[in-house]
Amino acid sequence: MRPLLCGLALAVRLSAQDATIAGAATSPYPTVTNLSVEWRIEGDANGNGHVAVQYRRAGETAWSEGLPLRRIRAGNSGKRSPTTFYWDNRHSGSIFDLRPDSEYEIRLILTDPDGGAAERTLRARTRAVPRPASDARTIPVNPRTFRAIEAAAQPGDILLLSPGFYQNAVLTRDGAPGRPIVIRGDTMPPIGTTFDSILVRNRKHLILEKLAVDGPIDLAEAEDVAVRYCRVNARFGIIANRKPGARNCYIADNIVASTMPWIAEAMGSESIYRGPASVGEGIQMTGPGNVICHNRVKGYRDCISTMEDAEAFEQVSIDIYNNDIEVGDDDAIEADFCMGNCRILRNRITNCFMGLSSQPSLGGPAYFIRNVMYNIIEAPFKLERGSGGNLFLHNTVVKVGDGLRIPHGPGEYSDTVLRNNLVIGGAGAGRYGRYTSGTGRAFYTPETDASNDFDYDGVGTFGTPFAGSLGKILFSGIEELRRLTTEKHAVRVDIGVFDGAEFPNPPFPERRPPELRLRRGSAAVDAGVRLPNVNDGFRGVAPDLGAHERERPLPHYGPRPEGTDEGTIWEVQHRDTRK
Repeated sequence: MRPLLCGLALAVRLSAQDATIAGAATSPYPTVTNLSVEWRIEGDANGNGHVAVQYRRAGETAWSEGLPLRRIRAGNSGKRSPTTFYWDNRHSGSIFDLRPDSEYEIRLILTDPDGGAAERTLRARTRAVPRPASDARTIPVNPRTFRAIEAAAQPGDILLLSPGFYQNAVLTRDGAPGRPIVIRGDTMPPIGTTFDSILVRNRKHLILEKLAVDGPIDLAEAEDVAVRYCRVNARFGIIANRKPGARNCYIADNIVASTMPWIAEAMGSESIYRGPASVGEGIQMTGPGNVICHNRVKGYRDCISTMEDAEAFEQVSIDIYNNDIEVGDDDAIEADFCMGNCRILRNRITNCFMGLSSQPSLGGPAYFIRNVMYNIIEAPFKLERGSGGNLFLHNTVVKVGDGLRIPHGPGEYSDTVLRNNLVIGGAGAGRYGRYTSGTGRAFYTPETDASNDFDYDGVGTFGTPFAGSLGKILFSGIEELRRLTTEKHAVRVDIGVFDGAEFPNPPFPERRPPELRLRRGSAAVDAGVRLPNVNDGFRGVAPDLGAHERERPLPHYGPRPEGTDEGTIWEVQHRDTRK
């Protein structure tokens, strides 16, 4: 009987390891429109626990469904980075597109076939859009009086700057919660109030508005600082690119520009171009809770980026949405070393070498939702260095060479989900140093594993045969793609799915961004799968593929009219689908 007893004891221990032991659930670093959820656990060694999400505004009765939390296994970055990062065993996820400055109830329901069912209800509040105090006093300022008046400013003051040249500014005063110090130009740039640079290091509760800056706005160690309606013309634009970065800052409605050219010689991180703007970052930040939205960024090596390796610090609960990005000679959005609940939503990307980089995501989740990419050269999705926990949902891509191209080898990415994307490649393939845009295949990823989950995507080509590979599986034709791979519901598309879009061959010179609105009755209409809290309010029998639901208004990319913010946009977008 002893062997049997030992076997039973081992089975009990294994069962206990597979059962979930629920720990604390939290909602760290709320942003203006999104909430993060973290539920720490022990056990669940086989990873089959599941957490359903429901949410509602406080005081309302009906619950809405959210995306399930993602199961994140404890791990570390190991040899993939000279700095080792660790992450915990947990379920993690986000709730999207909520009303600013509103309290929400979040109900989490954990099930595990091996035991450990549990339920938690949280309350969390989205942040308010930064605004001046209601009783703020306005103080006129000119270049001669700026330093003295800024040094004496009190929480709630508005410093109204007359036109003129203010040289380099080092800000010295803090506002207070609900009573920020506002430094505002009295006219919209580029004319009016001009600085060489603005140093905002270690400052709290400030708003910078309508300023023209010829050097960086440096937010290192800043907290609850907003930069709005500014025009920055500099090789390094708006930055917080050294530890500990910035916290809960709001970078919105700015124009950030440099002079990186859109030429073949400048493509990629190892280009042969050595012009005056060969190095530079548009908006580059590390730190938690930061919001980068509705900016226009053009002419950089990387247009919007987080930090990498030793410079990355607590890169969680970061929002990058509705930005209008053009001419990124390496990455349009470099969301590298994200550490959980980074949300890259509804950005328009045109004339960029790489589209969206997640190199790596450290466990995840990292969400890439409803981004539009036109005239991309190398790859729409860059997943390297062991990137894990990425979700690519409802993105639209039109590029030369391979369409849905993830050109990375064994072990480079895992736990990645693709749903409802619309991707067209084709003619115009080329080589750029050690990089290539591919040969014009519909789908190309040389390696994948069982943890990756691809389905319900629309793929196609222009001017090249419909063929490709998913892992080691080669396909020729849509039926083979469906039969031989996980893309059981894939749809074949071509450039004709759009109303009047032109395929971007040749990719040089710069092209203007088309609307990429779906044509009525095309193969991409009603071809997706429902994703709660992502495609609520779709028209027809199923969601449309790609970034734009045909019967819904197009998003607004880049700076909004003065006086417009997430609150007013929320009212319009959710008039008939309240959240």
